[in-house]
Amino acid sequence: MFADLLFGSSTAHIIFILAATIALGTLLGKVKIGGITLGVTWILFVGIALGHFGMGIDPKVLGFVKEFGLILFIYSVGMQVGPGFFASLKQNGLKLNLLSIGVILLGILVTCLVAAISGTSLITMTGVMSGAVTNTPALGSAQQTYLDTMGTNEPSIALGYAVAYPLGVIGLILALILMRKIFRVDPAKEDERLHKEHVIETHDPDRVTVEITNPQLDGKKVWEIARLLNRSFIISRVLKEGSAPALADAQTVISLGDKVFFVSDPRDTEAVIVFLGRQIEMPQEAWDAQSRDTELVSRRILVTRSNINGKQLGSLQLRKNFKVNVTRVNRSGVDLIATPSLELLLGDRVTVVGAESAIAEVAGMLGNSQKRLREPNIIPMFIGILLGVLVGMIPFHISGIPLPVKLGLAGGPLIVAILLSRFGARFHLVTYTTISASLMLREIGISLFLAAVGLSAGPEFVSTLSGGGYVWVGYGFLITVIPILVMGLLGRWVFKLNYFALMGTLSGSMTNPIALSFVTSNSPNDIPAVSYSTVYPLTMFLRVVSAQILILAAL
Repeated sequence: MFADLLFGSSTAHIIFILAATIALGTLLGKVKIGGITLGVTWILFVGIALGHFGMGIDPKVLGFVKEFGLILFIYSVGMQVGPGFFASLKQNGLKLNLLSIGVILLGILVTCLVAAISGTSLITMTGVMSGAVTNTPALGSAQQTYLDTMGTNEPSIALGYAVAYPLGVIGLILALILMRKIFRVDPAKEDERLHKEHVIETHDPDRVTVEITNPQLDGKKVWEIARLLNRSFIISRVLKEGSAPALADAQTVISLGDKVFFVSDPRDTEAVIVFLGRQIEMPQEAWDAQSRDTELVSRRILVTRSNINGKQLGSLQLRKNFKVNVTRVNRSGVDLIATPSLELLLGDRVTVVGAESAIAEVAGMLGNSQKRLREPNIIPMFIGILLGVLVGMIPFHISGIPLPVKLGLAGGPLIVAILLSRFGARFHLVTYTTISASLMLREIGISLFLAAVGLSAGPEFVSTLSGGGYVWVGYGFLITVIPILVMGLLGRWVFKLNYFALMGTLSGSMTNPIALSFVTSNSPNDIPAVSYSTVYPLTMFLRVVSAQILILAAL
């Protein structure tokens, strides 16, 4: 009976082999060698091993498991990167994104050159490239494009990915270490220099107390001051001589000598202080202590009502209706300035200052129910997947490519997920998912995908390597290292990027969290993580699309 579980064809056999592949691969993924682990990619190698020894699964079943796992993974990735996708295209991230685009284009160029010189099929080299840049969605995109176009699978794509992946991880880290030697960087001294130059800034809003000394502001209302100084700041509370702290609203009159507590974007803090008067030592705790004496309290309220999702903060008129002041909004651990145009999303934590009774009313309006956030929003997710599949099947033409291009089951759900995560609230779609639920969905998807890829590639893996496929390891190393070194030198010497931003950008251009972990563990600040997240959304999108284009160009 146990033999049937290993080598049979029943439903029990299918579930047993998939579960064994994923469980053993995940367990091996926790093992570190020299501080480096291949993580979830071990599932691929376990699948290859089981497939090699005949513990395979019916190809049609594997096809479904692979594609459904890919959809779950790519959709959850799109939902994760979507909110930052459009922000990453703005001016402050333009330089970093241009650098990562350069890494991608140079990698494609190296791939095509190696294919032309060595005579290796560009289809196979697309798989090698996907492994060299450690991008599993690109592998899925390439396989799906080939299947949609030719009606059959091409095993060399997965085999190329499998042999190139390990050295793709190691090669990137070695390249980053080499650049540190070339640039002669001392992380501690670099960090100190950046602090002196005010390059390193906190991403949380500043909370500052000033005494009004600007005579032009005497008798002005808060809304007039905000109009005079077009900066990102909110005047939260005012302390007048002989009075208790009071909430500031648009009609509050400011006088010389008043003490004002405001919240601002760190980039605007200095300008706001100079405009208002002089900064004084009165920390927020002191304001809070005085507020308690006058029944003025500060609370964080969860946005959990669906009808609030996507509404602009100003449209709720909280100041006017409840006599409270919203100072900031925390979203996914990041504090945002509570400007009137800020769109509230489910899961936001809104900091509200006011009387206890008024805050209770605001809490009722916004929801403030932790239980509500734990309920999964299944309908929007499957609507998104449905739309993603439809979009993925739409053919369109690109000049120079003879066959029509389809985004497929990789590109379609990715595009739709990015759009829904950013604009879904405008169509009353609640796309909020808890971090744990999103991670679970993503890990299940990638685990199913890698298990299916490994099991299908297993029977031919050893014969491919012994038949000359071992040279793909070297090809992959070239695709990994050459773009990183060239664009790294360009980023440092031409773009004048600081070392930490450069390392985070290069790790993000390879969508390689292992390299990011290595960089951040050797960095005294969070610049690498910020740079990584800045380029990650666009990079992920371009990696998926470029793999499709290479496959179509090769057919």
